[in-house]
Amino acid sequence: MSIPAGLKYTKDHEWIKIEGDQATIGITDFAQGELGDIVYVDISSVGQTIKQHDVFGTVEAVKTVSDLFMPISGTVSEFNKGLESGPEKVNSDPYGDGWMVKVKISNPAEADGLLSADQYKELIGK
Repeated sequence: MSIPAGLKYTKDHEWIKIEGDQATIGITDFAQGELGDIVYVDISSVGQTIKQHDVFGTVEAVKTVSDLFMPISGTVSEFNKGLESGPEKVNSDPYGDGWMVKVKISNPAEADGLLSADQYKELIGK
């Protein structure tokens, strides 16, 4: 299982890559493994400002539907259109082609409360 060191993580199993005032967000390798085969990603929040911890979409797997929680407050600027025809990218490449949204960060200080890779490994028992 991959847990890249350069990212931040949430207790809800989202990852976030922060670059200046922009962030790329997806679900972790652990999360996609727990969900199983992902068949649909539903994100209709592009253009909306979402507060930290609020739901920004859902991911549907064969056996369940799971909410996606915003790791940091901001405005959703982009959805990964590649997931419309290839939701399985979340399973095969959760930190690469399986990213979900890009966000313009509105409160950078919230990043201080996110987990490091080591803290996330401890959370999931790895």
